[in-house]
Amino acid sequence: MLAVLSAVLTLTLLSVLFGLLLGWAAVRFRVEGDPIVDQIDALLPQTQCGQCGFAGCRPYAEAIASGEAEINRCPPGGETTMIALADLLGRDPVPLEDQEAAAKPKAVAHIIETECIGCTLCIQACPVDAIVGAAKQMHTVIEDECTGCELCVPPCPVECIVMQPIKETPETWRWPYPEPGIWQKEVRHA
Repeated sequence: MLAVLSAVLTLTLLSVLFGLLLGWAAVRFRVEGDPIVDQIDALLPQTQCGQCGFAGCRPYAEAIASGEAEINRCPPGGETTMIALADLLGRDPVPLEDQEAAAKPKAVAHIIETECIGCTLCIQACPVDAIVGAAKQMHTVIEDECTGCELCVPPCPVECIVMQPIKETPETWRWPYPEPGIWQKEVRHA
C-alpha cells in the first residue's frame, strides 16, 4: 500500500512540476503575432479566392508584410484596397496587376438547378462554403456567403454555374470616386 501511495504522490509532484515549467515557458517564450500582418489582413476583402496567387487573404497579408509580395495583387479588393495598403505601409500606390479582373462587376455564383448533377466538385472548390448540397443531389449557392471568386466555375463538368452580377441597390451603391481622405492624401503627394 505504501508503494502505491508513494507512486501516486511522485506522479502528482512530477505533474505539478512539469505544469509549472510549461506555464513558465509559455510566458517566457511567448511569440507575439505580427500586428502589421493583422492590419493588412483587416484591409483585404476576405474572399479567400486565391486570385492573388496565395491560398487566402492571411497568407497574402503575411507575404506583403515580409516583402515577398506586392500590394497590387488583389482583384476583389481593387484599387481601393491597394491604396489603403499603400497608405498603411507608407508605399507608393502602384497599378493593379490584373486590371481586367479588378474592373469586372461584382457577381455571385448561381447554379442552374435543373442541370446540376450533384457531383460536389463545386462544393469542394468553394473556399468560403457558400455552396450547399449532397452527392447526387441538387446544389445551391448561399448568395450572402458567396464572394464571387469564380473558383467553383471551372470544376463543374456540366457548366451549370453562372456568375450573375449583383444588382445595384441604394444599400450597395457606393460613390464612384475615392473616399475624401484618400483623395486628399493623393493631392498632398502630387
